[in-house]
Amino acid sequence: MKITVLTLFPEMFAALDESIVGRARKSGKFSLEIKNLRDYTEDRHLKCDDYPFGGGAGMVMMAQPVGSAVEALDPMHRARRIYLSPKGKTLTQERVISLSEEEELLLLCGHYEGVDQRAIDLFMDEELSIGDYVLTGGELPAMVLVDCVSRYLDGVLSPESLVQESFSDNLLEYPQYTRPVEYRGLRVPEVLRSGNHAEIDRWRREQAEALTKKMRPDLLK
Repeated sequence: MKITVLTLFPEMFAALDESIVGRARKSGKFSLEIKNLRDYTEDRHLKCDDYPFGGGAGMVMMAQPVGSAVEALDPMHRARRIYLSPKGKTLTQERVISLSEEEELLLLCGHYEGVDQRAIDLFMDEELSIGDYVLTGGELPAMVLVDCVSRYLDGVLSPESLVQESFSDNLLEYPQYTRPVEYRGLRVPEVLRSGNHAEIDRWRREQAEALTKKMRPDLLK
């Protein structure tokens, strides 16, 4: 998979050089290109934003740099183009898995008061949000999306790591434990040390259902 990110703040994406995502990139499991929108502006001062028509606080990202960048980087429209926006549909595990099957993704990070609507209408395929709250820009949501999607690419994680995790079967993941057996008076549940895999599976299922009912009952509807 090829992922291209359009942003005004490319330095923020250094975090994706670390951990599992960083190793996957270095080993060629997927490619990630971070493109500075200022490289595509026609303004001699590298300006990419301006005051909003109709007045109001803040600045709006201009359509021209976005359009020029998209046309230069995805001229044949091979990529699924996504604008990270609080107005978008909420990103779900189901959508993540679907996006992991795409050959190319192009992610646009908004900033300030957002992006000129014409750039969205002309060049984006969809808008996605990572939650019902507002951030200062789309860079963190884009990183979240890259992290989520990359986990499902071949060779990034073992298949066993992708089953029985949160949101599988609309359930949250069961509690996990490791050594020592006792820590500050709390012990690992005996069933997990029993070696009885049928009982362990039953316990995990019961815990997942109980946690989901308590923390995210909406998932059970």
